[in-house]
This record gives sequence, C-alpha cells and structure tokens, in this order.
Amino acid sequence: MWHVHGSWTTAFLRGGHTCLLPVTPDRGPDGRGRARTWDWPSNAVELPWGEIRGCEPDLVVLQRPHEVELAARLLGRPIGRGLPAVYVEHNTPRDDVPVSRHPLADRDDIPVVHVTRFNDLFWDCGRAPTRVVEHGVPDPGHRYTGEVPRAGVVLNEPLRRWRFTGTDLLPRLAEAVPLDLYGMGVADVPGRLGLPESRLRAHEDLPQSAMHGQLARRRAYAHPLRWTSLGLSLIEAMMLGLPVVALGTTEAYEAVPSGAGVVSTDTGVLAEALRAFNGDRALAARTGAAARRAALDRYGLTRFLDDWDRVLQEVTS
Repeated sequence: MWHVHGSWTTAFLRGGHTCLLPVTPDRGPDGRGRARTWDWPSNAVELPWGEIRGCEPDLVVLQRPHEVELAARLLGRPIGRGLPAVYVEHNTPRDDVPVSRHPLADRDDIPVVHVTRFNDLFWDCGRAPTRVVEHGVPDPGHRYTGEVPRAGVVLNEPLRRWRFTGTDLLPRLAEAVPLDLYGMGVADVPGRLGLPESRLRAHEDLPQSAMHGQLARRRAYAHPLRWTSLGLSLIEAMMLGLPVVALGTTEAYEAVPSGAGVVSTDTGVLAEALRAFNGDRALAARTGAAARRAALDRYGLTRFLDDWDRVLQEVTS
C-alpha cells in the first residue's frame, strides 16, 4: 500500500499486518514511505521501488485510481483476479454529483471500501462490489483543558482546496472568536484572508502529538469543511474532549450527535455556538465530554480493526 492518507494509515497499521510502503529517493507522491509526522509502528516497512518486483504480498490496498496500473507494473502481475486487492475510497465524488461514476465501476474483481456511508450513497460504483468500513481513530486520551479562549481548526492545503475546506468561511467564524489554524500549507492563510494574528494564527504542519496537545488547550473546535468524506481531525478533536462546531455537510450530522456539539449549514448558527462555548468554559467542557463518548462509541479503533480484518479475510480467501 502507498502512504496516501496519514491519519487513516495510522489507524490501519494498528491491526498488526505487515504493510509494505513503496519509497523512492525523492519521497514523492508514489514513494513517501513511512510518515514523518505520525508515530508509526515497526510493521510499516519501507520497500524501495527496485525491490517491489521480488516481493510476494497477500493483497494490495489501493487508494488512488492510477495505483491499479502502477501496482501491476511494479509487481509484474495483474491486480484483482491476479493478485487480490481492495480499493479504499477516502474521497467524496468531485464531478457530476450525484451521478459521479467511480473509476472502478466497470470492474467486479476489486471491492471498493468506502470510509463513510455518505460516500457509499453518492458514488456510482457500477459492477464493483462495495463495503463500508467507517473510520477508526486511536484514542489520544481525554486531554481537554479549554484554558485558551480561542477555537482550533485543522485544514490541510486550505489555499489550494479553498471552498472544499471552507477556507472562505474562516473570516466569518473569526469575527465570533479568535481562531488557531493547524495543518499543512496554512502559513499564508492569515495574510491571504487579511486577518491579523489576534483573529487568526497559523501553526504549520505540527507533529500529530504536538497538535493534539495544542488543540486540547483551545476552548472549542471548528470544522468548516464543505466537501470531504469526514475529516479525521473532527473525530480526534471529539476524542480529545473538545466541543465541536461543524458545517452540516456530508457525514458531519452522523459524526456529531445531539449534545456533542453544534452542526448547521448556517454560518451564523456556527458563529453563535463558538461564542457560547468561548464564553462558558463549563458548558464547553460538558459538551466536549459528550463528544468524546460519542466518538469513542462510533469510531473506536477496535471496531475499525475488526471490520478491516473481516474485509481482508474475505478478499484473500
């Protein structure tokens, strides 16, 4: 499997299966190898491109359309009927929603495993067999203090992804409460939005453990993403014990039950919820505790790994 989605892979690796991760000298998109900012166990094994042809994997975990051909070329074997494979669909469809046809829709030999039921509902997978294995997140612990009266936000590449990540909504939320923005490619966001540090501070690509420590000190968590399967940062914030305020799109309504935070498509409602949490630390703590219970119940690691073991056993047998 390729290192594509760091947080998802962090959870998947906890299953103990030896995962061979292609690595190239430049550590580009098709050869990142092991993660640099996540703590991965020893069963995540880097495999140089030149050694791939000689390995004998039990199956291939695909995550991007071009990996079907890439894996076949590197391994010297057809993927699917020749070598078992599954395709993990992390993303919501991009074009012609809701009639978007999946890249594997014309194949019946590679199951498509969706990470949310929203994805399963919106992708047209044609002949491809489908499964749903909802996210699982390693428990970072109940670390919430809420001592910093600001809201945390986690977005990766928010300038490039813009409306997908809801970057354009940050000024409205920052009017309500000051924001701290974490993730990859966030350093230039305050300048692009014209927001001073007093309203928006950027923290560029912190290691996950350090980011969790900083998030836990913030009063609340804001999740402005418009079009994503389900940002794992939302679940992580809930497990940390933060109250969450989320844009009510894709899977957010499923992830955040009543009492665990506020979900709405009205940015005014979201802004008012952030004000309420920022002004009442006790309310924020109670709501965050409920959020943690909900996240552990639905997105616990044991259920995730058990579901994946069933899928892998089915495919390899």
